[in-house]
Amino acid sequence: MGVGMGEHEGWQGTVDRGPAEGPAAEVRTVGILGAGRVGTALARQALRAGFRVLVAASGDPAAIGLIVEVMTPGAVAVHAADAARRADVVVLSVPLRKYGTLDPGALTGKVVVDAMNYWPETDGHLPDLEAAPSSSEMVQAFLPGARVVKTLNHIGYHEVETDGAPAGTPGRRALAVAGDDAAARAAVGDLVERLGYDAVDAGPLAAGAALEPGTEIFAGRHDRAALERLLARAAARATAAPATA
Repeated sequence: MGVGMGEHEGWQGTVDRGPAEGPAAEVRTVGILGAGRVGTALARQALRAGFRVLVAASGDPAAIGLIVEVMTPGAVAVHAADAARRADVVVLSVPLRKYGTLDPGALTGKVVVDAMNYWPETDGHLPDLEAAPSSSEMVQAFLPGARVVKTLNHIGYHEVETDGAPAGTPGRRALAVAGDDAAARAAVGDLVERLGYDAVDAGPLAAGAALEPGTEIFAGRHDRAALERLLARAAARATAAPATA
């Protein structure tokens, strides 16, 4: 059963947060773009944590109204533009191949969580991804005005509601948070904590490559200490790569 969060310890970053573009507002409303299995699971957990939740797909909200009513009772189906405008944090949970359908203008200035992953079998060939160091950096390039943060992609939709635990629980599962804007990272870190997970500051958005499918982090369930070790190992490899290439 999912765990509803009450009081939480808040953001506990472990690396230099870097520059911030400006303070991020307290997160009260979460907008989720995508009403599939990932989006609805995140919506339910966010509702348990006390957030107001807006869910949007690519078209008329009436098309997902019944899904939202049945699968995420308490959430509100809205147009994508309304979710972007009204939410403090916008979560992208659409298939990665559809990232080009997002509206860069609507997401300018917004804290945007990239919870997407690249699956070649379903996403097909993405030329832009070949030219990008990571999928999140590709998304950031497409949304130049957004404050993109990578997280919530390295936990299964079926685990989002079952693995959460109150802050301080021994062995509490940890999720990494990577982004170039420090204030956005902090806001998303607090969101992750309230969803029931230890948020570990992974540093810049480029570090999100270590969270993608095929990595040690993606493949397992890690507590804070284990995740910090894996992030440090990934960072060391990334630093050494240019010298050995």
